[in-house]
Amino acid sequence: MKPKVLIVDDDAGLRYTLAEILTGASLDVTQAKDGVEAMALLRRQAFDLVLSDLRMPRMDGLALLAEMKTLEVMPRVILITAHGSERAAVEAMKAGAWDYFRKPFEVEDLLAVVGRAVEAVRLKRDNARLTSALALSRSLVFASEAMERLATLVERVAPRDVTVLITGESGTGKERVAEAIVRASRRADRPFVRFNCAALTPELVEAELFGHTKGAFTGAMKERPGLFREAHRGTLLLDEVGELDAGTQAKLLRVLQEGEVRPVGEDRPVTVDVRVIAATHRDLKERVASGAFREDLYWRLHVVELHVPPLRERPDDIPVLARHFLDRFSTRFGVGSVRPPDDFMARLQAYGWPGNVRELEHTIERLLALSPEGELDLGLLPDASSAVAEITFDLKARVDAYEKGLVVAALSAAGGNRSEAARRLGLSRVTLLDKLKKYGIGGDAGA
Repeated sequence: MKPKVLIVDDDAGLRYTLAEILTGASLDVTQAKDGVEAMALLRRQAFDLVLSDLRMPRMDGLALLAEMKTLEVMPRVILITAHGSERAAVEAMKAGAWDYFRKPFEVEDLLAVVGRAVEAVRLKRDNARLTSALALSRSLVFASEAMERLATLVERVAPRDVTVLITGESGTGKERVAEAIVRASRRADRPFVRFNCAALTPELVEAELFGHTKGAFTGAMKERPGLFREAHRGTLLLDEVGELDAGTQAKLLRVLQEGEVRPVGEDRPVTVDVRVIAATHRDLKERVASGAFREDLYWRLHVVELHVPPLRERPDDIPVLARHFLDRFSTRFGVGSVRPPDDFMARLQAYGWPGNVRELEHTIERLLALSPEGELDLGLLPDASSAVAEITFDLKARVDAYEKGLVVAALSAAGGNRSEAARRLGLSRVTLLDKLKKYGIGGDAGA
């Protein structure tokens, strides 16, 4: 993609000359006759570079530079100065300009200055791509073309401060996608607040999101700022946004439109700067059609939609996800490296995974927790003949798996000394020995 350059000068002849030179240098050039016209263009579209005359009517180069600082993304600015204006140009560089050149100018000098700025823009873009790739690798594990396409969209939208709606079935990894967006965004080092809209009653959802004053309702023993204010200058993930009731939908719409929240019991609104990411397994279009979801809120949330496909539609991801979970849980449970049988991956890919990635994760966890050490009991896998079979991971199995991990960790921290491991766990040595036998865990005899 060609770098986009905006030339701003009240001299039509100079604008034409600059445009011809820069177009010949493979740049995408747009022209404006003064700072006012330039700002109108800059608010409608993004430019990588602005070449502006220092002296212009209505709005000069310095005023334009100051105005550009209000933009969401400020382009590189190169000022064009006349003889004797170098001092003003230096002051402009202190104020944020990238560089300047004098007129009359040599074409080679102009292209050298512009070339340095374009190279800086390219490096910034490459760095943003690398940051996005790192963010994706930390949040998502995939190998399929479908997820590659999704990753590309995440990379594009993450740096742009827009509302994102993430859709997909339960368990597909919508929250992981949200994490990747945040990590690659300009708000990565700011608060990232998550909220499940289906977890509380409508009254409590409103108070949790927007805050409340002390005594605003029964049980409001103290003031709460609310999650929007906690996420100020950061990001708020509204998971299962399709479950919001009508009243909360109306208040959420007002926040998105006006950037203000009104805490329960408070008369005055509070300004907030929050990027909203919403996620849902519901078909919001259907809910709009049935009257269960506001159409105006849907379009506010639907600025960019990212759909996470179900696992059954991306079988190429199953082997890499399975290996990822095998490594994670074998380390957690202290069972060492496990070599899956030859037909293991084929068995996994033959199953429909109605619970998606979450079900696969729980299946691998259960498999490693209950299989003999160093082996995998494939009898614990779900039946591939049933497309709706669900893995049942009962409470006892989960508790046993967690306890085994704690025992292994304590034994490792104690250097294999069972007495010390027992002390760390708050157990008697006899009880620890019983658990070592129960889970088939070895270890040095120790004191």
